[in-house]
Amino acid sequence: MQAAMGIPPQALQFVGSLVAILVLAWLVKRFGLGANPSLKDDAAARAVAAEVSDGFAALEVARDAGGAGALLRDAEGRIMLLKPHGVHFAGRILTASASATHSDNRISISTGEKRFGDVQLTIDDAASWVEAIIRLDKEGDA
Repeated sequence: MQAAMGIPPQALQFVGSLVAILVLAWLVKRFGLGANPSLKDDAAARAVAAEVSDGFAALEVARDAGGAGALLRDAEGRIMLLKPHGVHFAGRILTASASATHSDNRISISTGEKRFGDVQLTIDDAASWVEAIIRLDKEGDA
């Protein structure tokens, strides 16, 4: 029947593949698959932090300007760092091995864990967060 229609099999295969790719692309977009995660507001950051560490109740939140991470502090003075990991967020409670530097509102944080990696965030009052992270080391020495 294909020969009778005069359409070469390669052309049919190409069109079929193209349609399949377009359908898959539409499904990915429709279901939001592969999208970069974003913390839309402080409540979202608090919810993620509570999932990362059961019972972590953040009193203070500094979200990245683009929603690509956050620093959170609880009543005990613990500081949690959130960063994107695939389509979700990963988090760590910072310890004395953490370090941080800043330039204007840009903060660079190292958790001290190679596997977690370094994180850069654009937040308000980056200098005070750097000071708080540095104090984690001094409090551990006291």
